Amino acid sequence: MNIKSMTMEEISHVLKDMGQPAFRAKQVYTWLHKGVRSYDEMSNLPKALRDVLTEQYPIFVPEVVRKQESQKDGTIKYLWKLHDGNCVETVLMRYHYGNTVCISTEVGCRMGCAFCASTLGGLVRKLEPFEMLNQVLFTQVDSELPISHIVLMGIGEPLDNFDNVMRFLELVNSADGMNISMRHISLSTCGLVPGIDKLAEKKLQLTLSVSLHAPTDEIRDTIMPVNKAYPTEQLIAACRRYYDKTGRRISFEYAMINGVNDTPEAARVLLKRLKGLPAHMNLIPLNHVEESPLKPSTREAVHRFQNILEDGGIPATVRRTLGSDIDASCGQLRRKYTKGE
Repeated sequence: MNIKSMTMEEISHVLKDMGQPAFRAKQVYTWLHKGVRSYDEMSNLPKALRDVLTEQYPIFVPEVVRKQESQKDGTIKYLWKLHDGNCVETVLMRYHYGNTVCISTEVGCRMGCAFCASTLGGLVRKLEPFEMLNQVLFTQVDSELPISHIVLMGIGEPLDNFDNVMRFLELVNSADGMNISMRHISLSTCGLVPGIDKLAEKKLQLTLSVSLHAPTDEIRDTIMPVNKAYPTEQLIAACRRYYDKTGRRISFEYAMINGVNDTPEAARVLLKRLKGLPAHMNLIPLNHVEESPLKPSTREAVHRFQNILEDGGIPATVRRTLGSDIDASCGQLRRKYTKGE
């Protein structure tokens, strides 16, 4: 295991086997979570220990291949090159309540959603905990902006990489690390029912965001292949179990697609399907993906849809589009350059 994927207790065992005193574990752990690039920066460690750690537990630092900043809203998008040559994207967004980083959890994605660029090349591999942590750490280091919130909504399906994501959450929440509150973390899933049930058992205080995007199987089947494995009835039932277990309101993501899922009838069906479930609907104007024929709903259709939901008792907001001029908005992230860039 990479040393940055280890808990402090695990690092303590490693150092104990090297004959080091117990207090060294906290020193090493704290340095790693400050974003050091080598053990040589750990100035309070003996040189002999730094040399052994360098040899046995190398520190991998992602390389900035490309950095783009939106001229509209200051959003920053990073294309990171990982130690094995694969690339992922991370987005830093600025809000009045703090700076939010949107991280990737996999290299590529196998979910196949029709409106998403992240899935075009399929799944290459799952990210390890330290690779997720590095996105947060080095975005903060490079931008010189403090990160207060995290959304797991970048490339990949977080619940398809369940164990590594859970370890990442433990690390980033650690009081001796970045100490980012679970209540400041959102995890997005396209609807892997077994993963939702496993997450419910953890009783974490994060926000679960479910990419619903359609009120019926007939519509959802055409844009989200995962629906054939876990149809809407099963998905919404899992969401109800999640709420019963955790008491945490669920946020539903809904990409507004012209002529596909944006009709008044679709809104009314949603109201019936979600009746009694404490939820928030996040309406997302569809973002442009060159390879997709799907088009965004009109502004009028979005607001009509929103009004129907709110009149029916479901709070609904229209997500502000950030970073659209640098392809950093929802559904636009890729694991490599597109052709011609």
